[in-house]
Amino acid sequence: MSERTDPIRVLLVDDHELFRQGVSAILGGVPEIEVVGQAENGQVALELCATQQPDVVLMDINMPVCSGLEATRMIKQQFPRIRILILTVSSAEESLFDAIKSGASGYVLKNANPVAVIESIQRVYAGEPVIPSDLAMHIITEFSSPQKAQAKPEVDALTERELEVLRKLSTGATNREIAKALYISENTVRNHVRSILEKLHLSNRVQAAAYALREGYTNEEGSE
Repeated sequence: MSERTDPIRVLLVDDHELFRQGVSAILGGVPEIEVVGQAENGQVALELCATQQPDVVLMDINMPVCSGLEATRMIKQQFPRIRILILTVSSAEESLFDAIKSGASGYVLKNANPVAVIESIQRVYAGEPVIPSDLAMHIITEFSSPQKAQAKPEVDALTERELEVLRKLSTGATNREIAKALYISENTVRNHVRSILEKLHLSNRVQAAAYALREGYTNEEGSE
C-alpha cells in the first residue's frame, strides 16, 4: 500500500469552542493529521471548505445558524471529494441516519477515546465507512427501495473487476474484506471503489451498495 506523505487535512465543526480546542489539541499531537480550521456552525464550515480544502470534516449535528445535517448536504454537493465524519453524543440521535444518507461517511461519539477518533479519521480518509454494520444495512435497504430509486446510472462503463467489487459492496463489506475475497490489495480496492463512484455518479459506497442491490448486482450473482 502506498503511504501518504502529506498529513490528512481536518476541519473541526462544533458550536462549543472548548470542545473544538480539546479535539484540536488531541489531533495536534498526531503527525499524520493537520487541523486546518475550526468552525462554530455549518455555514462557516462551508466557507472554510472552499478556502482550506480539508480532506475530512469532523461535523457536529446540532448547531445554530446552519446545522450539521444542512452543512453535510451542501458540502457534499459542492465538494464531493471531502469526507464528512459526524460528531454525535449518541448513536441513536435522530438526525444521524439522515446525515449518513446525505453523504457523511460515518460517525464518532463525542465521548470516544482519542485513539478511536484518530482511527476513524484515518479510515474515513481512506474511503472506509465508519458505520456499524446494522445501521449500514438499514441505510442500504432504505436506498435500494424502488420508490426511492434515482435515475439509473450507466453501468456499462464498469470493468469486470469493478463489477466484482460492486457485488461485494452490496453486502456492506469493508475494503479489507473485499481485498481478502478478491485476492487484491486494500489500496487496489480503494481505487476501484473511487472509480465505481465516479462512473455511476454516486456520492459514497453506501449508495453504491444500494444501487447494486436495487439493480441486481449482488454478491451472489458473481458467486460460483
